[in-house]
Amino acid sequence: MMERVRRILVATTALLVSVVPVGTAANADELVIAVPNWPSAEATAHIMGVVLEEKLNIDVTYQPAGTLGIFNGIDNGKIHVHPEVWLPNLTSLVEKYRDKRGTIALSENGVAASQNMCVTRYTAEVTGVKSVSDLADPKMSAKFDSDNDGQGEIWIGAATWSSTMIERIRAKSYGYADTMRLLQMPEDVAMATVDASIAVGRPFVFYCYKPHHLFRLHDIVVLEEDTFDADKWEIVFPADDANWLQKSRAETGWDASHFHVGFAAKLKEEMPEAASFFENITFTSDDITTMSYALQVERQEPAKFAKKWVAENSDRIKGWLQ
Repeated sequence: MMERVRRILVATTALLVSVVPVGTAANADELVIAVPNWPSAEATAHIMGVVLEEKLNIDVTYQPAGTLGIFNGIDNGKIHVHPEVWLPNLTSLVEKYRDKRGTIALSENGVAASQNMCVTRYTAEVTGVKSVSDLADPKMSAKFDSDNDGQGEIWIGAATWSSTMIERIRAKSYGYADTMRLLQMPEDVAMATVDASIAVGRPFVFYCYKPHHLFRLHDIVVLEEDTFDADKWEIVFPADDANWLQKSRAETGWDASHFHVGFAAKLKEEMPEAASFFENITFTSDDITTMSYALQVERQEPAKFAKKWVAENSDRIKGWLQ
């Protein structure tokens, strides 16, 4: 199973790395919403689009893109909205494009989040793994080796996620980059692997984040690690230094996380009603979990789900449009 997943990952990684905004600048009366490749962002992007079209009569198009592509797109005018700007993952990009260049703005209302490494309850019981640092022990990593190649397997995220780059740094810092194969693949493939590991009783360890439907669907155990210490985190991005991995370190757990709607700052003048809407959006953790579950587990189409969600939450949306 893992060998087949690895073949899928090789093909999909090559494809995902190349995902960037394409085309020319958007028409003056058209708003472009980026769609990152995780379920809740797909849902929130389409919910925003439905509101803009139905309530504000603004034409909307959707642009699938990776995080760096979205920030560049907002900066050059080809994209107007990033539905989920995660912090602290994207702090350096926010500092560059909001604080220095002034081309992006963030909604004040964020959604509280967390990022960790996780296993299923079954995995915790049969392997005895308790902490992230346990994975650096060859005896422990061997329990996650599904193909007898001498390394365990761990999913660290999708190729285009900023968190995935940071998880590579964490793997190096904790030492399990030497004992575990760091898998990068789309989230739906990874979640299918989690389901399969439960079905066949095979241990599996993976990057996890909240809010997310996985915690509603399965009994998930968060691996222990020291609380965040800023003095033990130094993140260098690949765009800034070719030796980014060697110069970076992340030796403790993640800082408290949250995400916000990011939008082109120029909309405050060009489309003030839209900008006000983005600033007022307030999603809850339960909202995000429900969205993730609807798209990933129930396989609802984002556009259809969004129309239904908007219809069922009309009173809340009226408040966002004031």
